[in-house]
Amino acid sequence: MNIKTIGVVGCGLMGSGIVEVCARSGFNVIVGEANQALLESGLSRVRKSLDRAVERGKLGKADAEAALGRISGTTDLEDFAECDLAIEAVSEDPDLKQKIFHKLDQVLRPDVIIASNTSSISIAVLASATQRPDRVLGMHFFNPVPVMKLLELVRGILTSDETMDIARQVGQQLGKTTVVAKDSPGFIVNRLLIPFLLDAIRAYEAGLASKEDIDTAVHLGLAHPMGPLTLCDLVGLDTTLAVADVMYEEFGEPRFKAPPLLRQMVAAGLLGRKSGRGFYDYS
Repeated sequence: MNIKTIGVVGCGLMGSGIVEVCARSGFNVIVGEANQALLESGLSRVRKSLDRAVERGKLGKADAEAALGRISGTTDLEDFAECDLAIEAVSEDPDLKQKIFHKLDQVLRPDVIIASNTSSISIAVLASATQRPDRVLGMHFFNPVPVMKLLELVRGILTSDETMDIARQVGQQLGKTTVVAKDSPGFIVNRLLIPFLLDAIRAYEAGLASKEDIDTAVHLGLAHPMGPLTLCDLVGLDTTLAVADVMYEEFGEPRFKAPPLLRQMVAAGLLGRKSGRGFYDYS
């Protein structure tokens, strides 16, 4: 299958990164958002990221301009009709994702693959909203998408071999290393990461140490690029909570149960970098 145009639904933190990587890799990209304001905000995020890459010498100015020229935006999913692959990258809301999958199924050609960037929601559940379950899979990118080299491919119970092969090829064109996980909440990375992050929050909540000392201990003692509370702020506390809730509902294990402090912070709008304040202040 010759994929030339990729559609990305959602131009938030993850969606904008996916748009950028696809455009930089030579694909034409159509990005959709719920309204014009969100679309402009997302496209501005892409432009700023490309400008930073140019400033740091990681991308030529002409290449950045060419990438921007391959991106077009829309607020109408009907405009995705010409796409050869669609990637959904909206918030971790199963109902919202299913509605998008149903609409894409109506708009796209029958042979087009629909992928989700979900970090926890069942691919089988999303595929059930379409008439092409064999053409549905998870393509889970990591933040920041232009930097992180991993792409988790998640195979649903009805996902075909051909669909997986095409996704691997696209991942290779995007410069990513792909791994394959079965359709189980959290897949590989979040299955291991979420309990670790929740334990770090519990340790801070219990007064074991300051947030700075917890992060420093993990950063230097375990050779992680950043501490767990800093990572929560980067991922987004709302996203961390949403993934934890999905996994706790599925497995019922205490290690997946979100601590009260996490729920309180999300309720208060302390979501991390995206809101300007989480465990740390970014204002």
